[in-house]
Amino acid sequence: MDSAKQMMTFRGADEADWPAMSALTTLAFGSWQPPETEAVWRSMVAADGAVVACADTEVVGTALFLDLQLTVPGGAVLPMAGVSAVAVAPTHRRRGALTGMFGELHRRMGGYPIAGLEASEAGIYGRFGYGAATVWESLAVDRAGARFHPGVPDPGGARLVRPAEHRGRLEDIYERWRLRTPGGLATPERLWDEVLADREPDRRGGTPFYCLLHDDGFAMFRLHGTGDARTAEITKLAAATTEAEIALWRVLIGLDLKKTVTLETHPDHLLRYLLTDPRLVRTTGVADGLWLRILDVPAVLEARTYGADLEVVLDIGDDFGGRGGRFALTVRDGRAHCVPTSEPPDVHLDLSVLGSLYLGAHRASAFASAQRLRCNDIGVVRALDAAFATEVPAELGYGF
Repeated sequence: MDSAKQMMTFRGADEADWPAMSALTTLAFGSWQPPETEAVWRSMVAADGAVVACADTEVVGTALFLDLQLTVPGGAVLPMAGVSAVAVAPTHRRRGALTGMFGELHRRMGGYPIAGLEASEAGIYGRFGYGAATVWESLAVDRAGARFHPGVPDPGGARLVRPAEHRGRLEDIYERWRLRTPGGLATPERLWDEVLADREPDRRGGTPFYCLLHDDGFAMFRLHGTGDARTAEITKLAAATTEAEIALWRVLIGLDLKKTVTLETHPDHLLRYLLTDPRLVRTTGVADGLWLRILDVPAVLEARTYGADLEVVLDIGDDFGGRGGRFALTVRDGRAHCVPTSEPPDVHLDLSVLGSLYLGAHRASAFASAQRLRCNDIGVVRALDAAFATEVPAELGYGF
């Protein structure tokens, strides 16, 4: 065994470790957080939820998890350990630091039925049981020539406001949106403080926030560029009703002297169906968003609602944390009952695949085609597709 690997130790972080941890994450992600912003995120770290990897006394790795609240299909909310700030010094890569830190993190997640993260590199986290559970689609709308179909209503009701002056309304609308949206996350007061502070480094060369407010929705956006290249970049659009979303888009598409409007959203966005020329809505990128690892299979599968009845025995593999096993899942009238069983399995899959299926953004049949979900009965695969499908598309509430 490599001597450096033998010397690696893993422990909980203490106050004296934070400068080294901040330096590592700044190096890893190429961005610096002002002290005010770092303090907000530190306030969200779960008790005993930060760990470090040490070579002798030197901190060479860091990882932590935030105390988050995740909305699942049907509107139930689960405590989620939100893994963040994962970094390893470039001098100590491939020496077991990441594996050791994740083992230590997961041992500290007692009481959390599910864990989530955003992946800086998509090839890393599957081996730890995490599966990509939401999809970000980057859209750019060319305003020139964009016209709404004659049958699309014009609900009206949107007005331009200063966001900080209407904080209570924004919080209320966001709460309504996140409690109906799989992947929604509760926003602590201090995080709202940070968003509405609208600090210069967060603008990335754009203007301060503009905000469109409707009784049932809002859109916050910045302007970038000059002249004919001006772009309106939507940073957050939350609508509790379809009418509110249409009203907001009526105004956004009507912004004069803006070449494009950009947005990151789910793949089933309604905008293309509102316009006479859907080609004006261009997909400029597709990426994963939230990754999920299920820590308590029965509790998590019983928390959400389902789109169709189902009776199946799942054989779930988990080489990293030992949270897999064989489970009988029965769904009737949208509700599930899940218990360990010794019955013969109908379906074999890894825990990462179950994480990808959980919010409804991916289909069992796609994983079956890729041979990552193994089942000899196509009827069972179709039943899984129907059961895990959701009416409300999954979105990541905010990045962490």
